[in-house]
Amino acid sequence: MKIRKLILPSILLVVFLLASCGYRNPYVYKGPDRDLYITTWHNRTNELLLDAKIYQSLVRWYQKSGSIKVIRKKEGAHLILAGEIISIDLPSLSYGAGNDATEVKVLLTVRYILKDIESGKVLMEVGNEVWSEEYKVGSSSAASSDNEKEALKEIIDDLSEKIYINSLNILSKQNS
Repeated sequence: MKIRKLILPSILLVVFLLASCGYRNPYVYKGPDRDLYITTWHNRTNELLLDAKIYQSLVRWYQKSGSIKVIRKKEGAHLILAGEIISIDLPSLSYGAGNDATEVKVLLTVRYILKDIESGKVLMEVGNEVWSEEYKVGSSSAASSDNEKEALKEIIDDLSEKIYINSLNILSKQNS
């Protein structure tokens, strides 16, 4: 019986503390509406459609924001996000019997920039950022290829999330 009497005050205390401590959800931007133009990233690798996969991932992340709308043309955009895929490497990490690779790491190197078109101000610029993800080499080339694709997909999603959250933080600070 005493436990029930303590639950409601405890819940109210937690809600009050969260509301008063300045907690802010990093996935939400509550500033003025902004139109974002995302360029197709220049792909210097031989990995086909890597630029399209990054574009699609970025669009999915920005769709989470009600105030930032991705548009298809540069005209009318408030912001532009451009990038370049510099390289992709697959160094082996560990070897098994017969010196066959058992684990490989995908290394993706990118650079990108977020710019306010109206003011010409660079809001975020990152050069030569390296992302990595390890994967197991399967017994067949199809299994290894699937593992590599999954590792690359993970990198792309993590990269897109980071760009999204950093841009929201920058835009939120501008409006504070």
